[in-house]
Amino acid sequence: MKVSEFNYELPEELIAQTPLEKRDESRLMVLNKKNQSIEHKVFKDIIDYLKPGDVLVRNNTKVIPARIYGKKETGANVEFLLLKNIEGDIWESIVRPGNKLHVGTKVVFGDGLLQAEILDIMPGGTRKVKFYYKGIFNEILDKIGMMPLPPYIHEKLKDKDRYQTVYAKYEGSAAAPTAGLHFTPELLGKIQEKGIEIANVTLHVGIGTFRPVKEETVEAHEMHSEHFYIKQEDCDKINNAKKEGRRVIAVGTTSCRVLETIADEETGMVDPQESDTQIFIYPGYKFKCIDGLITNFHLPQSTLLMLVSALAGKEYIMKAYEEAVKERYRFFSFGDAMMILGTE
Repeated sequence: MKVSEFNYELPEELIAQTPLEKRDESRLMVLNKKNQSIEHKVFKDIIDYLKPGDVLVRNNTKVIPARIYGKKETGANVEFLLLKNIEGDIWESIVRPGNKLHVGTKVVFGDGLLQAEILDIMPGGTRKVKFYYKGIFNEILDKIGMMPLPPYIHEKLKDKDRYQTVYAKYEGSAAAPTAGLHFTPELLGKIQEKGIEIANVTLHVGIGTFRPVKEETVEAHEMHSEHFYIKQEDCDKINNAKKEGRRVIAVGTTSCRVLETIADEETGMVDPQESDTQIFIYPGYKFKCIDGLITNFHLPQSTLLMLVSALAGKEYIMKAYEEAVKERYRFFSFGDAMMILGTE
């Protein structure tokens, strides 16, 4: 399968640069696989498409202000983007300018609040970095760090919390699970009042989510790895739904990837665990656990566009994206949403 089959034309002005004032007033495109329909709604209408007994599975990871600016001992300016906590105070980081940050280089951030030393050069050019500080690392990051917005967003974010879901809990992501950005506490309250259960997974989103597919064929692409965990109580909600024939609907591709990584081939049941996933879902994949997906509009030729094409069908998705462009939907992280429902 050619990567170019997942291309589409997107006018630059449709890439959302800022979030809407009200999270749940973004637009919602609803796709139904059974009748191949396309409906245009507002996100808060999502409650009309959820049934009592459905289980909504969301990713409660929290984005850390992972972009930090510092100075080398020479006074030269440098930028670090923290990708992944390896152990203790050792992190994998993207560094700029990379050619000037060799093993042994020391860097100071925030007038000395944080110091770092380059320990090693990792595959792909990232660095293994050790940090030194007094106090609590995440509190220091909150003071000196900036939200690591995707490369296609050029506007400054006025409110850090708008790149977090309202239910973000466990720190560790370098990017937000953006499908969840549309939910408000009020909407979640109404969803639960209707008899819809909410389960959580935690997957720390890596910056690899924005990396383009450079291979010519889909099958040749090597997927990046991301760390996740899921608790017993959340597995119980999902497994009871599977046993009773109720729907499991993933909020975002990250939640989907966790569930499909751990689901039993036959039953779709899941067990509590902590691990890493490199699952790559593209057309031809047979879904084991989820019956529906809430997601945003993804970049051309991206692994996420391939995932939604696997769920809904490539021709149907490409037609929907063409319609989204025509209808002037807002695209990518701060953009509008799509709901893909199953075959019943």
